[in-house]
Amino acid sequence: MSAFTKMISPVCFCLAACLTAAQPAQAQSADTTFFITSNGIGNGANLGGLAGADNYCQTLAQAAGAGTKTWRAYLSTQAADGKPAVNARDRIGKGPWQNSKGVVVAKDVAELHAANNLTKQTALSEKGDVINGRGDTPNRHDVLTGSQADGTAFAAGEDRTCKNWTSSTQGSAMLGHSDRIGLRDDDASKSWNSSHPSRGPDGGCSQADLKSTGGDGLLYCFAAN
Repeated sequence: MSAFTKMISPVCFCLAACLTAAQPAQAQSADTTFFITSNGIGNGANLGGLAGADNYCQTLAQAAGAGTKTWRAYLSTQAADGKPAVNARDRIGKGPWQNSKGVVVAKDVAELHAANNLTKQTALSEKGDVINGRGDTPNRHDVLTGSQADGTAFAAGEDRTCKNWTSSTQGSAMLGHSDRIGLRDDDASKSWNSSHPSRGPDGGCSQADLKSTGGDGLLYCFAAN
């Protein structure tokens, strides 16, 4: 074997190994069926309604290599203006759902709302990153849901959806804790989808309000097919 061949062979082996190692990561991205948005839309809880929120999930999924699926934001809306309420649990498909690392967070809708595997370590962004939680700076664990613990909408009356996700100035939004940690050791503090309503100087729906209690206007996104 020549000296040149001896020098090239390790390089070729390294390139082949690196390419092989990169392939599973790409496949995992394509197989992702659940993530938390790495950032909010930026206009508080005014998401452009359910359609705007779904489009945002779809756009982030596309950028992460999982755009061939139909994505839905985990959000409920309340009955208003003659339109019926919409339950978050009815919008997201049947499951199972897994994060960008291939870890299953719930096998179906029932498990998602009972004993799921959603934790700070598994509720990853579309980029595969851990979302800051309680104790981190800044805390971003408040996720918009507008939902009760069982994934259903609140009754008409007290606003828990910031005018059905169309306002950054009126109402409030029900939030979940993505790290399942709060100020107290109770069910609400540990709830991923129904911990407490938003609040703040502007009422609860502005970007500043969402940040003031440990959020950033983030969403849970699920592949519905």
